[in-house]
Amino acid sequence: MQSLPVSVVIPTRNRPELVVRAVRSALAQTLRNLEVVVVVDGPDPATRAALDGIGDDRVRAVELVESGGAPDARNAGVGAARGEWTAFLDDDDEWLPEKLATQLALARTSPYALPIVSSRLYMRTPRADTVLPRRLPDDGEQPTEYLTVRRGVFHGDGFLQTSTITAPTALLRRVPFTPGLRRLQELDWSLRCLEHDGVGLVYADEPLVIWHADENRQRISADAPWEQSIAWLKESRERVTPRAYAALAMSVVASMAATSRSPRVFADLLGEAVRHGRPGPIDYLTYAQVWLLPPGFRRAVRDRVLGQAAAG
Repeated sequence: MQSLPVSVVIPTRNRPELVVRAVRSALAQTLRNLEVVVVVDGPDPATRAALDGIGDDRVRAVELVESGGAPDARNAGVGAARGEWTAFLDDDDEWLPEKLATQLALARTSPYALPIVSSRLYMRTPRADTVLPRRLPDDGEQPTEYLTVRRGVFHGDGFLQTSTITAPTALLRRVPFTPGLRRLQELDWSLRCLEHDGVGLVYADEPLVIWHADENRQRISADAPWEQSIAWLKESRERVTPRAYAALAMSVVASMAATSRSPRVFADLLGEAVRHGRPGPIDYLTYAQVWLLPPGFRRAVRDRVLGQAAAG
């Protein structure tokens, strides 16, 4: 075992105030023996100056010559990591103080040789705070179905967000993030990891992360053309069950493809789900509302309904 338990990897670009907040939440962990590797995704003097001002020798910057996007930045951070475990933190999110200590305790008691340890989180929008995922995996539930199949019209029944992930550094080097993939990064990575022996998902029951889901903010994982998401779906067919494949096509990928407003894309994606998947009633309902309702309206309804349920 290495002497340093955890490396925290934070990709960032041109958001010095946000990344300083993220770094401080990592440094405030009850687990003190860690390093924070901030990967600056291309030339960014303001961010480097802000990091220098933190004044903690546990923080070090890895500056990339040019911007390659979040997957490349995360892979660079893993390559530079010195810890046995690597934990990811997006530059606009925050951790609660017990996050890493709780996850490492779960890892030690996990039945898996290479556990991917996640947790619930607080999804914070301008309208409401919502706890996600709304449920944890059932005993014996197929992991790809947990991550993709909805039990209601809103997303978040099963959920994996980057800032919740702590995993063995050796696994992350064996299975890196896909370079150039701008969306679906966590899902793509987890599906490929789950193909390996000894890998499994473990969740902390309590929320340990604040996900600032500001819909108007530019992210390092910038929006990708919807064509990339459809191509990814087809390439991932053998990694998931037919039930999960239909759910992916009709919710996750559909939400990106619907921006095309193309009847042909609508029909092609629906046909892909029916031919190669096994859709359920919720999938058809989800598909209809994704294509027919504006994204802002859907998010506002989601936050109102789920926010009231959480308060109740």
